[in-house]
Amino acid sequence: MSVRTLPLVFINLGGEMLYILDQRLQALNTSEDNSEKGVWSEHDRKRVLNDIVGAMFSKDFMDELLKPQQLYSHRTLKTVLTRLAHASIMRLNQASMDKLYELMVMAFKYQVFLCPRPKDLLLITYNHIDTIREFVRHTPVVVNQVDETHRKIIEIYSSLAEGDFQLLRQTLLIFFQDMHIRVSLFLKNKVQNPNGRFALSPSGPVPHGIDVPGLIRMFDRKGREVRRGEFPTGGSYTSPIRQGCFALHGNRVITLGMNMYTENHPEETHTSKAPSKDDAPNLLAKEELNLLARLMGSMKAEDMPETETGFRINLFTSDQEEEDAGASGGAEQCLFGVINIQAMQDEQAATQLARIAGQFAEGGEMPEELSSSKGDDLLAMMDEL
Repeated sequence: MSVRTLPLVFINLGGEMLYILDQRLQALNTSEDNSEKGVWSEHDRKRVLNDIVGAMFSKDFMDELLKPQQLYSHRTLKTVLTRLAHASIMRLNQASMDKLYELMVMAFKYQVFLCPRPKDLLLITYNHIDTIREFVRHTPVVVNQVDETHRKIIEIYSSLAEGDFQLLRQTLLIFFQDMHIRVSLFLKNKVQNPNGRFALSPSGPVPHGIDVPGLIRMFDRKGREVRRGEFPTGGSYTSPIRQGCFALHGNRVITLGMNMYTENHPEETHTSKAPSKDDAPNLLAKEELNLLARLMGSMKAEDMPETETGFRINLFTSDQEEEDAGASGGAEQCLFGVINIQAMQDEQAATQLARIAGQFAEGGEMPEELSSSKGDDLLAMMDEL
């Protein structure tokens, strides 16, 4: 298992969470008939994004995250991301966070599957960071936090060998192997089968530095080419696209990791498809977020500590539906009969995390005896943000 996987998973999942929240907060700025202002103003949206990004890229938190360590289980990561989402005035109930986490994971899993080379996982991460930086461009302090983290990632990962990136990719695939949640956007794009598994197309450009398959060259003992032959590849492959920029700023070339919920983002179903220049709204992405329209379909103001006003967000259309989801275990139990096996979660961590879950009240302190549990250091830091 790679000990450098956790930072990439956290940043990419955090980026996907920000994409979803940003789109929904913009959609809820007005009522359905655009006749009056909604609950969330533009100022609220920017504040939520600034608060979450500021907590996500805080120096102490990132220093802890970037230490070599094993990848956490889904349960631990969801706990950390829940704390991250609640770093703002926004509140998500447990069932809503489960649904949000599933969409985040499946989006990143799809990007990993389509990644041309293991090293290009960095380009996916940089696309997320670039978009996050754009979210907070009007807040220089937070932009500096994002830039500093980006520089640290470049410094750490630029020295890794190809074999290290292959091990990192393998660790990610193991992490995703039991997640088969159906996403309507992927189903409508025909890149996901009804059983939740992705359908990958055997066509498109080959990775950078790789020859197009189908040619056999034979050489004599002196190294001279003497004969050529061809063989069927079963796909339609083309020459590789140019390599993306791995610097702090630049053209990443690949679009994996960009915000698929924006109006001008090209619809992408496989790596061989050229970006569309049509700026028409991506209706399929909006359809997926209509599933999450239940995400912010019921918002209630509630008193927050220190006279702060917060907003509770519910993914479900009614309180009864929310209670039913919670009673059945929420999204922890797969909706389509898929059993999620947490292969990387040991029994001791599971017991300790169950005890931690009871301490999640706002402002609650973590018991000292649990400090050795996997992920406790990050959770404690989230409490301090």
